Amino acid sequence: MRSIQRTLLWWLAAGLLAGIAIATALIYGQARQEANALFDYQMKQMAAALPSQFANPVAPPFLGAPGDLAHADEDVVIHIWDGSGRSLYLSHSHATLPPRAELGFSNVTTEQGEWRLYSVQLGPAVVQIAQPMSARRTLAARMALRTVAPLFLLLPLLGWLVWMAVGRGLRPLREIATEVRSRDATTLEPLTVRQMPDEIAPLSAALNQLLERLSHAIDTQRAFVADAAHALRTPLAALQLQAQLVERADSATARAEAVAKLRQGLERLTHLVTQLLTLARQEPGAATTPREPVDLRELAADVVGEMAQAALDRNIDLGLDGGENASPAIVRGDADALRILLTNLLDNALAYIPSGSRIDVQVVRSADGRSVELVVSDNGPGIPAEERGRVFDRFYRLADAPTGGSGLGLAIVAEIVQSHGARLALEDAGPGLRVRVLFEGG
Repeated sequence: MRSIQRTLLWWLAAGLLAGIAIATALIYGQARQEANALFDYQMKQMAAALPSQFANPVAPPFLGAPGDLAHADEDVVIHIWDGSGRSLYLSHSHATLPPRAELGFSNVTTEQGEWRLYSVQLGPAVVQIAQPMSARRTLAARMALRTVAPLFLLLPLLGWLVWMAVGRGLRPLREIATEVRSRDATTLEPLTVRQMPDEIAPLSAALNQLLERLSHAIDTQRAFVADAAHALRTPLAALQLQAQLVERADSATARAEAVAKLRQGLERLTHLVTQLLTLARQEPGAATTPREPVDLRELAADVVGEMAQAALDRNIDLGLDGGENASPAIVRGDADALRILLTNLLDNALAYIPSGSRIDVQVVRSADGRSVELVVSDNGPGIPAEERGRVFDRFYRLADAPTGGSGLGLAIVAEIVQSHGARLALEDAGPGLRVRVLFEGG
């Protein structure tokens, strides 16, 4: 595992070393300029200090013993000629310098390396003073090293300070990790909020939000299991009683009647289990809702066609307004879930309205094409205004609800609407009920 503390230490150390290297190069360049100016000034002063008579010349400052210049980088070479070009004085017998002097400062390259020359005419004589450039570079390097040497000595101290500072800064992370590690699967309370650094506070807030979502999901799951157990207990008990009636039937007629009731109970139980499974699939976070283009008008036509026979059996007029030759009404979502939504709305209407009533389905697209509205209206008894807020609760049924329902149809509709980011409204149809589902951003 990578250590943030160690990684930061290495990067900071590398940055410090790079900074010191750059500073050393800059100081070295500045020191070379200063050394050149200083030595040039000394060469001028040395030439000016020479006597006018050269029979017994005075040895210049910093003059070393005669010898090979390659081993005497700090030596200053003095060469004096008379007016006829005759050599009067040479401080180093093995020095190789230009035989003619260019007055003023100049740089020349010889076998011993690069030299800095200063030539001046004193009366009939010409004085040439030379110094190897290596001496100046050496002096500049020493000055730069003396300047940055304390920084190299401070590196271990800076590394220790960085290590301690980073460790102290990461302490809240270790505290959060310790607190999370000490919890079990049932402990979903928010983490203790402390004075967190700005960089760690978002992590703590995100973890608390995740724990809150997990707690809500687990509570929803527990409530669903409890509701399912409660909903299944009654039909299962009824099936058991009906099976006992089949066993106790003493005639073919009684047995056939008991079997018919048993079959009806099985159908109700199958419908209830199907509704429960559908509701479980539509739970928030249970599955990712596909976002595919769906022609809602075409889907509504298919569902109305499938349920037309059930409406005819109950003498109910079921139709789709504007279904033929109408432009597509595209929404983005899960086609199967939208089919279940409309099917449940129609099932609910067919179960509550009396024979001879009518159900109208409309799919309306806005003028700008940004929204599509699905409308299901009937002329039945409707839902009282005070009950409309509760009909979307699971297993809730109106007092005059027909038998055979599970109380999950509208709850499933509400879950599908929420998962698609749509809006759901119940309105009076005068008489009857109108259900509006508005899809935006289609």
